[in-house]
Amino acid sequence: IMDLMDKLTHIFGQGLSNSFYPVPQQAIGVGSAFEGWSPRAQDVVYHVLVPLSPPPGHAFHLQLDTVGMLQKNFCVCVELLERLGEDVLCFLHHLEEDLRRKEDPSLLHTLCTGSYLDVEKTVHWFCRFVRVAWMLLPHSCHWHFILQPCSRSYKFHLSKDKESFMVEVIFGVRQGDSDIFVGSQPSEVGIPSTMWLETNAMAEAKFFRHISRQAPEDSCHCKCLQLLTGILMGVDFSSYALKTTVMHLLNTVPLTWWRRRDFQQQLMDILKYLRCSLDTKQNHFVIGNKRLPEEISLPSNFWVARPPNLFQHLASNPDAHTKAVQ
Repeated sequence: IMDLMDKLTHIFGQGLSNSFYPVPQQAIGVGSAFEGWSPRAQDVVYHVLVPLSPPPGHAFHLQLDTVGMLQKNFCVCVELLERLGEDVLCFLHHLEEDLRRKEDPSLLHTLCTGSYLDVEKTVHWFCRFVRVAWMLLPHSCHWHFILQPCSRSYKFHLSKDKESFMVEVIFGVRQGDSDIFVGSQPSEVGIPSTMWLETNAMAEAKFFRHISRQAPEDSCHCKCLQLLTGILMGVDFSSYALKTTVMHLLNTVPLTWWRRRDFQQQLMDILKYLRCSLDTKQNHFVIGNKRLPEEISLPSNFWVARPPNLFQHLASNPDAHTKAVQ
């Protein structure tokens, strides 16, 4: 999958090198499938984050829009940095009549709404590019490809003989030089198309890779997480809350305690920590965590920010809280 994404990104880079469209960078595998603990092995979706860089002569500026209980929302403002040649038009900032006279009239609103990068327009445009790029790849001769566009991401299904893969691609803009992005991941209904959601997916994926390098070969941490997410999902515990619980323990308990022979004990420790978290209001793993590996780069405000309560929905619903404790 990552080999395919690298080839698609290379085609994107060639096709967009002299344009005023954002250029996708090397794709990053994130989420449970790449971290090694997919709760439903029969329905694995490989989540891929594709960073976007601004086109030549432009810059992206993140503007905080709202602060939610668990997630910050941003707008990506596009700024023109320099005066472009008379025969070259910026896709955002030239007057519409100039564009109609010199370029395709639809260019002005291809990827932006006003001065803000539009998630839905960006996804729609890249989906059209993917359909063309796929035919240029050698994979197209051997694999059956079905593209499934969504409003804020796109999925594609690959199949050949008895093999099949489902991939979901989201786009992201990096916060400075950190491992935190604002992304196009699907969210609640009604979110504006100019809204990008903060995601820690890359930082968390790097944490799991760090653990896999340090842990014993027979470490059972992924099996513990896989088993518990399969059992407890649907009982007011999201897979993300369970993942956060395990990450906290991996970050505090010696990795030598996660050997296969300790599987049952670690399951019990995870459940005890989860039970305690319901009472103490579980903290976010990345925000405010000063024990993260040095290789994970965070924005400076993450170190002093107050971690959100992942169980806020239970704190405001006594019946659901009681059920979760049971």
